[in-house]
Amino acid sequence: MPLAGQKRKREQKHPYLDGNFAPIQQTLPLTPCSHVGIIPDELAGGQYVRNGGNPVTNEDLGRDAHWFDGDGMLCGVSFKRVKDSQGNNKILPEFVNQYILTDLYLSSLSLPSLRRPIAPSIATLVNPLSSLITIICVVLRTVFLVALSFLAGSKQAIKKISVANTSVYYHDGRALAGCESGPPMRVTLPGLETVGWYDGRKADGETHEPEDAKTDVFGGDGLVGFMKEWTTAHPKIDQGTGEMILFHSTFAPPYVHYSIIPASKTPSLKSTLPCRLLNAPLPGVKSAKMMHDFGVSPTHTIIMDLPLSLDPLNLAKGKPVVEYNTNKPSRFGIFPRRNPSAVRWFETSACCIFHTANTWDSLNSTGQVSNVNLLSCRLTSASLVFSAGNLEQPEIPQLKSLEEPIRSEKPISFFDSYDSDSEIDEESSLLPPPKQLPRHSLAPYCDPTDEIDQCRLYYHSFCLSSSAASANTITHQFALAGLPFEFPSVRRSREMSAARYIYGCSTTTSTSFGTALGRAIKIDALVKIDALTLIARGKASPPRSVTGCVDTRTIHQIMASQDPDDPIKVFRMPKGWYAQEPRFVARNWGEREDDGFLLTYAFDEGQLLPSGECRSNAQSELWVVDARDMTTVVCRVRLPQRVPYGLHGNWFSEKEVLGQREVMRVRSTEQVLGKEENRSALGRVAMGLRRCVETWLG
Repeated sequence: MPLAGQKRKREQKHPYLDGNFAPIQQTLPLTPCSHVGIIPDELAGGQYVRNGGNPVTNEDLGRDAHWFDGDGMLCGVSFKRVKDSQGNNKILPEFVNQYILTDLYLSSLSLPSLRRPIAPSIATLVNPLSSLITIICVVLRTVFLVALSFLAGSKQAIKKISVANTSVYYHDGRALAGCESGPPMRVTLPGLETVGWYDGRKADGETHEPEDAKTDVFGGDGLVGFMKEWTTAHPKIDQGTGEMILFHSTFAPPYVHYSIIPASKTPSLKSTLPCRLLNAPLPGVKSAKMMHDFGVSPTHTIIMDLPLSLDPLNLAKGKPVVEYNTNKPSRFGIFPRRNPSAVRWFETSACCIFHTANTWDSLNSTGQVSNVNLLSCRLTSASLVFSAGNLEQPEIPQLKSLEEPIRSEKPISFFDSYDSDSEIDEESSLLPPPKQLPRHSLAPYCDPTDEIDQCRLYYHSFCLSSSAASANTITHQFALAGLPFEFPSVRRSREMSAARYIYGCSTTTSTSFGTALGRAIKIDALVKIDALTLIARGKASPPRSVTGCVDTRTIHQIMASQDPDDPIKVFRMPKGWYAQEPRFVARNWGEREDDGFLLTYAFDEGQLLPSGECRSNAQSELWVVDARDMTTVVCRVRLPQRVPYGLHGNWFSEKEVLGQREVMRVRSTEQVLGKEENRSALGRVAMGLRRCVETWLG
């Protein structure tokens, strides 16, 4: 189906389909790897796995594309226990990568004539220049292809539209991969085979089926009941109770639903009587929103109703599907974990938050919760949504802060350093460490009140002392540091508590990424932030509310610091090397919270050809970095192929790998790659008609 206003193919490749962002088609079973350095004993028997979009239908490289598009692919390194020829214990790293065999992926394999993925690109849907006709056409194309998948002779019906390409996590004996457009998909460790969709009770393909497996699951009855299967890619796992807490964001009222799944395989001491909560409506959200993450403390849950809409009905109002309205407030709904109907709403200035770092309670003298605290990666624009699709960001209206006026400047990318467009001189004069700074001192290139396109680690504290809705007060709200910060990680045992250290990604680039050009984001620095120290400084000498920042140094000034107790430490990648999201693994004998390691995939862009494409034999590495000194690379595992820059990863311990639930069957590509003669005559006719229509749809 030709699209109205379809663009000509771009002269240059899309930045998120080029270089090490480009997808790979080769998959490998567990393959032994070489390494240099010493593999820590803590990694033995475990596995690091990272998820990310890897479009299988990719012939039309001039098409609309977005970093968040693509079929899910898992890339993992397993640390196998083996014995050498002398009988000594050793650790053998093995690399494996596999597509997640979703309905969309399997159906795509049976459609060789398709030049574009079945599902429309996020870039098309969020593009402010996409007309109503264009949106209708791409949606109808998807609807037709889904309908065709149910014809006689089709080997894979598309029952779920999720590509499961965003995250991977573990709960109750299951490794699960997810994204917002469907339920989680169970996979196996360490081979990364696809088992089946998880509905909140069981996964397709599991051995045992509970008596009530068809009831009390994600979703519901009615025309839009399937939307309640759409599950956040960032559920929270309570390490104390074993519960998995998650939400479902939909396009129909009440817009947000909420679920709690207890751990039934290994019930915890704190949850002797597991109590399920499925699809509970959350009151107070009045429109469809782009919700990616949320916060959970031991007692309360935080849902973020931010002024970033994701609503197809916007088209009927003459608005883009995705709209960021800076003149509307950010609303934080806080409620007791098991009672979403008791939600209290707190309002503040407009912002975007895609990832939270940690959520915890503060108690008063009587042991009652007085405040709920949230650390998140707070953005002051929606540029990420557009720049990750190589789109020009819509014009931002003058921001009206609820707290203080904010000046407007030239917008830059969400992940850029907060300086002018000129090159930073790394040898320039440096300010002393923040503990020696006057209250409102500013670094030469970092204005803490600059609210244009920031992405900083940010602290909110919500007061629950008063039960009156009119008294809903945010007692503190400020950035901890001025450097760009995203993809946060915290020690697992410290989640939902007052964790001291937050780890994440940053960049040392000295020029703006240029949102209009959609230049691809690359991570060349890992950051460790002593959050509790900076929060204490912020409370002792409060920076300006909302726009204030505790540590105003640039990343180059932080790297030049010689203070061994500096609350911010930066691990800078060697020149030409780029990292991905890090994941913390604790050292067994360590007494300090930061005793452990950061695991991240690394890629040397010296392997790129002059055209910007990767060499066919390009390889990535898995780096193990000492999380305490943020300097030492303990080990480098050489992988047999490259790993594209992707999204979220996780560490699975040996106990989790060995404690997986039994599986009766796994999904296979053979079901869609069978020979034509295996079909009936009616099936062959139907498939012939189907191919004609698919060729026309393109």
